[in-house]
Amino acid sequence: MSTLNELYTKEIVPLLIKEYNYSTPMQVPKLDKIVINMGVGEGASDDKFIEAALKDLETITGQKPVVTKARKSIAGFKLREGQTIGVKVTLRRENMYDFMEKLIKVALPRVRDFRGISNHSFDGHGNYTLGIKEQLIFPEIEYDNVLKIRGMDIVFVTTAKTNKEAESLLKGFGMPFRN
Repeated sequence: MSTLNELYTKEIVPLLIKEYNYSTPMQVPKLDKIVINMGVGEGASDDKFIEAALKDLETITGQKPVVTKARKSIAGFKLREGQTIGVKVTLRRENMYDFMEKLIKVALPRVRDFRGISNHSFDGHGNYTLGIKEQLIFPEIEYDNVLKIRGMDIVFVTTAKTNKEAESLLKGFGMPFRN
């Protein structure tokens, strides 16, 4: 069992029960999954960018990513339906907790001038989205082997009903929110 999973069961659940007056531990919100998406705009014209993004995301998460394709054509973006536009991976259970621990304790502190993450990126239903500008903050990625520096979106999907509950849950895990 990972340390964040133990932290959730032993400390976060009792804390949230006390804070929100839940009658049973089953009402306490939990982290459902983490979805990591990396858009690869150049992948429409050259497959080597897609292969590099797949390799980077697999190195970071330890799980094989899925290639995403355009649902419809957009002439302004020179995009056709079915064209490859990115890669994504969905983490659950132990992989999810391992990635979250690596993100909080190793990757985010490596960001230059890091002062915490914004607490305004909740969607109103208890999910939180975090954008990262470069994949180099993860220690597994070697700078010499990177074809192109690109960012990624990390979505924390929770079972919380409100943003406040989700923020309390993520703070319990140690997410470094500003103020």
